Amino acid sequence: MRTRREFVKHCGTLAAAGAGAQLLRLGQMSAMAQTAPNYKALVCVFLFGGNDGNNTIVPNDGRFAAYQTMRPNISLAQNVLRPVAAQGASYGLHPRLVNLQRLYTEQRAAMIFNVGTLVAPTTKANLNSVTLPRNLYSHSDQTQQWQTANPTISGGTGWGGRITDILSAQAPAGFPLGVSVNGGAALLNGAVSRGISLMPGSTLGLERFGDGTAMNAREAAMQQILTFDTGMQLIGSTSGVMNNAVAGSIAINQALNSAPPIATVFPQTGLGRQLQQVAAVIRVRAALGMSRQIYFCGMGGFDNHSDLLPSHDNLMGQVDAALGAFLAATDEMGVTNEVTTFTESEFGRTGNPSSSNGSDHAWGSHAFVLGGPAAVRGGEAFGTFPTHALRGPDDAGSRGLWIPTTALDQYGATLASWFGLSAADLNTVFPNLRNFSNPTIGFMR
Repeated sequence: MRTRREFVKHCGTLAAAGAGAQLLRLGQMSAMAQTAPNYKALVCVFLFGGNDGNNTIVPNDGRFAAYQTMRPNISLAQNVLRPVAAQGASYGLHPRLVNLQRLYTEQRAAMIFNVGTLVAPTTKANLNSVTLPRNLYSHSDQTQQWQTANPTISGGTGWGGRITDILSAQAPAGFPLGVSVNGGAALLNGAVSRGISLMPGSTLGLERFGDGTAMNAREAAMQQILTFDTGMQLIGSTSGVMNNAVAGSIAINQALNSAPPIATVFPQTGLGRQLQQVAAVIRVRAALGMSRQIYFCGMGGFDNHSDLLPSHDNLMGQVDAALGAFLAATDEMGVTNEVTTFTESEFGRTGNPSSSNGSDHAWGSHAFVLGGPAAVRGGEAFGTFPTHALRGPDDAGSRGLWIPTTALDQYGATLASWFGLSAADLNTVFPNLRNFSNPTIGFMR
């Protein structure tokens, strides 16, 4: 039996066949060079369910007592935290974040405090007068809003897709810029561009299903069908797309199969395999003519309404191992400063515990951005850490529902600016960005 999320993910792999519309020019390898002179990639790691940011980054100074008081039964012991310094203060990472602590001290990881979906700057004072994101605390709505940056409407294009719309217009013959290794991703859907879906360990496009005379005959018959001139425009156009998709899938698979394997060992968890697949595609970037790519990965299990401590411990260990391996792979491939990885999650969790030693749906939370020191301003935190006080100045309710002090729009715009978008393009991609006085928040160089 599969979970609903696994079913959706596997349905998303049907896009490999439907990717013909996106890969129709892929066989024309000489036409795939994009206008940008250097390679850059954004890699989104989405933590589905709402990661508990309160136990991911903990104040590790005089504020620890307030944190511990706020979270009876679900607070971490201070002596197990992994210490880091930021903004002149002391913080502690979750004890399983061994690689993240190392990367942070190497100035290859940054912390983004209290980021979330916002329409405009929001405080406790204007909470009842400002427009709020629709259906706060809803998994489906907030997951969608984090990927679309459209907090007041249902649906719409993804902010990554709007980026690829802009860049694809500059290179209309290019390889699709969006690749998901976690099924269909709203983040990658633009008005004219669509991401392609690739399951970890699989190949892109269409494959032979056997060798020998019978398979050769089937291939020959298919080619005859595709090249048959019916005189009907619709059929002719469709067969042209299919014909180019077959040629394109062969080109992609040849590139993937001809590249030497990556020596970095990845954990064989769901997220580990996804990031391993991303690394494999990045490795053949030159053969495929890529200069810009946006990747989408994801991992579920973060909706911990009960037994938070053991569940979150396991999840943090998986995230840390996968991210550590991926950063090592970028080192191996020599793209440390060209690949930026960032985390998202639909919301944070309540400051105080649930009745079953878990935490419930909240609002703002913390994120990580990882990459090379020439790209990411690592070893520092950006944004404002919330005051850990129930009903306090940052609480939208009575349970520690942190009102975000950094908007998703600012978070995404900072990444998009590094990716190469102009200030005008940023306002197109993030429609509410003009409501904020600081459109970017400085964690990228």
